[in-house]
Amino acid sequence: MTNLSPKSILNSPYQFNPSFQKPVSLKSGIIKVLQTKWRNAQALALLEQAVEDYNAAEIVATANSPAEASASRRLIALPLDERFDPPTGVFSHGHVQTGDKMSLPKEFWSAIQLNQAEVPWLFSVSRISGVTSPRAIFPSSLGKDNNEITNDDPGLDTVVGGAIDFRSPSNYVFLPRWMMRALALKPRDVVTVKLITTVPSGSAVKLRPHTSEFVKIGNHQAVLETELKHYSALTRGCTIPFDYLGKRYYFDVVNLRSAPRGEKVAMAKVQDCDIAAEFIRAKDHIKTSTKSKA
Repeated sequence: MTNLSPKSILNSPYQFNPSFQKPVSLKSGIIKVLQTKWRNAQALALLEQAVEDYNAAEIVATANSPAEASASRRLIALPLDERFDPPTGVFSHGHVQTGDKMSLPKEFWSAIQLNQAEVPWLFSVSRISGVTSPRAIFPSSLGKDNNEITNDDPGLDTVVGGAIDFRSPSNYVFLPRWMMRALALKPRDVVTVKLITTVPSGSAVKLRPHTSEFVKIGNHQAVLETELKHYSALTRGCTIPFDYLGKRYYFDVVNLRSAPRGEKVAMAKVQDCDIAAEFIRAKDHIKTSTKSKA
């Protein structure tokens, strides 16, 4: 993994430095306000142009076919928010943050058609060595309903997910917050997104709840099966969220096995698969045991 120095970050056309975005205040006068807004817009425009130029020169121009040219892009990553929530009645409604669906530019809809990809349509999102900024450090925090989200970085460079829509602006991808966290991304980090058709079907998954409260739910296995339907695929090492009765629960994806031979895999499809889910000891029980021994 390449570690970028502060100097290389400043010199890279793919590094968006938030410190360049100066605050705007009318107290400094209208001329100063306009100058600041122009500099802020220029910094973002340079990043967008660098991504656009790379896609045109290094992906589209060198591809052997329109299908290949459409299947991969460098994109600027931003977190999904509730503005992307599908209308009531659509399957993913209410699951913007509790599913694996991302908002992609329209080029990827063309990629699906040109490559004749079969459902579920899956896309890998990857950090780029020497391009994506250094891994973000997230402090431990309390999520919805005071369930702790720890700052453990699984060190993942690639995750896989589906699409919530294809209306993202060109050169941008919007990701669920758990996915941004799994890849240790900051807003406006540059990533590679690819249409992938080689993810095996899953046969089994082991999940570690962050809290033992979830396994105390009487029908927790049925809840799990229902909520997993909002994930097209899983990546080992990710922490994924589920909602149930107004509470949010977090689970580490500890192990995945493929069908039909049960081989250990880094990624597996779960949509339209007969997958056996198993819970292992909750994270809060591990912490309690460690404290008791100490």
